[in-house]
Amino acid sequence: MPDSLHRAALAERAARAGGVVARNHFREAVTVETKSSKNDVVTEIDRDAQSQVVATVREEFPDDRFLCEEELVSRSGPETVETEPTPIDSVPEAGTAWVVDPIDGTTNYVRGLRTWTTSVAAIADGETVGAATYMPSMGDLYASGPDSATRDGTTLSVSERTDPETFVVTPVGWWELDDRAEFGRLCTAVVSRFGDMRRIGSFQATLAYIADGALDGAVCPTPTNPWDTLAGVHLVRQAGGTVTDLEGERWTHDSVGLVASNGQAHDELVAAANEALE
Repeated sequence: MPDSLHRAALAERAARAGGVVARNHFREAVTVETKSSKNDVVTEIDRDAQSQVVATVREEFPDDRFLCEEELVSRSGPETVETEPTPIDSVPEAGTAWVVDPIDGTTNYVRGLRTWTTSVAAIADGETVGAATYMPSMGDLYASGPDSATRDGTTLSVSERTDPETFVVTPVGWWELDDRAEFGRLCTAVVSRFGDMRRIGSFQATLAYIADGALDGAVCPTPTNPWDTLAGVHLVRQAGGTVTDLEGERWTHDSVGLVASNGQAHDELVAAANEALE
């Protein structure tokens, strides 16, 4: 099996393995911790699910590096520290790596809402070569390889809608309480330009739904994290969609802002994202 296909298949297996760990504790009482703010939450289940993803990948690629949302912590004790996976803090431009979000949508998870994912992207020389977004509480596995995008084995395709007044669009991003005016402008821009609006609470789920044609676009004027985006961006592109930055140029992992769509009326989505910044 070519290496890119191998890595794409492993991304699926790793996402499913980590997702099962999270699903086994879904709607149980868990201790919720905060990170950068009161609403930036994490649980021990995030870390356990991430450890399972990493362990699954390392069975086949023991020397690969990992960019994970949560800190990589040894579960085996200090005597095995020398064999721990190599953490990195950015997407490498050369070589191979894995980008992992064990629970994308942790706020949904801890509140018992079903829309959360375990997402894994395989990276080679700065580009995604395979990705998987697993929605454990729904049983759906979205996956993309070098030439494919599927949901549970069924080929994905973005929606064919062309009229912005029929679009369902999702504003994505997070704003602290003292900066909600920008979020308000983004929502206003979306509802004034498009037919309807949703807010999903998971960036990766949002992108998977665009790849599946359930949503028509997403707009994010703020900086993004690789673990929130890379798997889903690959899904959208492999399903025939378009993902750009705020200038309408091809989105990359270091772009500021993200606009994803079915490729129709994409300029309108770019304009909506920029309207929030004015």
